Amino acid sequence: MSIRRLNPRFPSVCIAAGICMLTIFGPTNALAGGKTNTANDAMPIIKQLRRHVKYLFVLYQENRSFDSYFGTFPGANGLYSRPAKETTGFYQVLLDTRGNPFQISPFRLGRANAAADLGSVGHSHPLTLAKMDVTNGRPLMDHFAMAEERAHSWNGNKPTLKAMRYGELEMAYEDGSTIPFLWRYAHRFVLCDDIFEEMAADSTPGNLSIIAAQTGITQWLRHPDEAFKGNGGSGPGVPVVNDSNPFWGSPQDKTANGRMPYNPHDYTKLENRPGRVQKNLTFATVMLTLTGSQLPTTVKHDRDPEGDLADVKRDVGYIADNEHKSFNWGWYEEGFSSHPKATGNDPVDADGLHISYVTHHNGPQYFGYISNNPVMASHLHGLNRFFSDVRGGTLAGPGVYYVKGGKRNLMGLRPADHSVRATGRFLGDDDHPGDSDSQISEALLARAVNTIAASKYWKNCAIVITWDDCEGDYDHVAPPLLNVGPDGKPLSLGPRIPVLVISPYCKTGYIDHQQGCTASVVKLADAIFQLTPLADLPDENAARKLGQRKYRSSNMGPLDDQTSGIANLVSAFDIARLDGTRKPLSASYAEIPVNLVNHVELQAQLGWKWTGVKPVDIARGIVTHIPQHFNPRPNLK
Repeated sequence: MSIRRLNPRFPSVCIAAGICMLTIFGPTNALAGGKTNTANDAMPIIKQLRRHVKYLFVLYQENRSFDSYFGTFPGANGLYSRPAKETTGFYQVLLDTRGNPFQISPFRLGRANAAADLGSVGHSHPLTLAKMDVTNGRPLMDHFAMAEERAHSWNGNKPTLKAMRYGELEMAYEDGSTIPFLWRYAHRFVLCDDIFEEMAADSTPGNLSIIAAQTGITQWLRHPDEAFKGNGGSGPGVPVVNDSNPFWGSPQDKTANGRMPYNPHDYTKLENRPGRVQKNLTFATVMLTLTGSQLPTTVKHDRDPEGDLADVKRDVGYIADNEHKSFNWGWYEEGFSSHPKATGNDPVDADGLHISYVTHHNGPQYFGYISNNPVMASHLHGLNRFFSDVRGGTLAGPGVYYVKGGKRNLMGLRPADHSVRATGRFLGDDDHPGDSDSQISEALLARAVNTIAASKYWKNCAIVITWDDCEGDYDHVAPPLLNVGPDGKPLSLGPRIPVLVISPYCKTGYIDHQQGCTASVVKLADAIFQLTPLADLPDENAARKLGQRKYRSSNMGPLDDQTSGIANLVSAFDIARLDGTRKPLSASYAEIPVNLVNHVELQAQLGWKWTGVKPVDIARGIVTHIPQHFNPRPNLK
């Protein structure tokens, strides 16, 4: 067996018998939350955080890499933090339509280049791994452009113009001129620049790991017959690495009353392709630990407890015995219910379900012990309900609340780019390229932050803004490789995603360099609400030990404990504001003027100067060159 050390802070990678086996060396992260980390519970900042923060709001967007949005933010580990020749993947190779190679490097897009309305590039599990260019157990991060180009149509050994343009799109980036609200938040609060997507894959895995700190490794270990087939690029299976839609609400779900909603287009597709329906997911989520002492009573309402709870039976008993408090949770997603239809902004199907609903973005819907339990399912809502609950002060109580946009926006906003308006596209607000406009999407976030700031919840809140995956866009920082899948190939981590933390108790103008991943959000919830980490629950821990015996990896399971290098975001908070030495930040400090939030045209004209932050490339006089035949939306004329 040979061992190759990747980096002092990263895992060692062992290659034996043709299988990549990964082992983490070093102690559990020092800031881990939860009952098993009693020494950390005594940390003054953790104690003060629990005293003041009662509501954790997770504003969860779609598909942006860190470098594509904040690669030129001053102080962050970005595109120009080091000389180009020392920046991994800064120079990449493409072929032109004649088959000749040429070099491409990152280039800036502004309003004149349709920066707010970009096409969507590929981010499937196999394609993301190809872009990362994992060689000898090390991601080289230098095949983003070429892998994307090869994923599209070719004329023999020559790419089509469309394929070449997709490859070029990989290297484009935006700044505060395109997303002024986000840059203002980053300038005033905390920007985390070393957070990776938990799974190198599509959107669904991100929407699972934000509540489970994994996407089903433990279910695969317990039920090898449920493993994904091939490279996981399509079809159901665990761990989840693609966007197969949930079983619950699908044509295969025969629930008579209280079925989960589905986007009508998704439903039609599944009737023709039933093999795309995901397995019932049965591993633990933070929804169980938050329910706490009420869990035994709650699970009695499950319609199929044997099937839905088989893999968490011991977890349920443990939580009932050890989690003496119960907290609340909510998942608010645009189009989930028929409530928002009064706005008239969204067509509906015959059942009153909005086509703005992106079915595979609803992480909780995949779990039978949530979807098949009316009490648990009652925590899932449409997006408008979030605003009415917060404005009215009617949230169920202290806990964790997730907010998702969709393929339309309920504010009736249209892109500032009039050429895009004519296409009738880019009306979404979840920031997904190809469907959503960046400025409409950050307007949703600003509306949510403003609503929280104006409510009674501000003085006791923490807000995390993050994205589910990198969209497959170039990012120069190589993630640590923590585990492998059923095919023996790396599963996680994937490229970096942006994370912003907003709170009355935050540091200000702070760049947090601690390493983490999507599971860091779960870890923050563990710390604030003093929950047992999912990794330490008996069923999950037993599966982790099975993975350690079988695959020699200590990371086969939830990443919210027992894995080094996964921050819990507590470092974003200011102990002086928590202990009263310094005044908490006012609501007005977080608010963005309503006239800007409601008018995309005004928002688009703000520019980076309004944010108070000058992009690094502009400050240094760096001029980037947009490729001659570049098209920001290769799929549209």
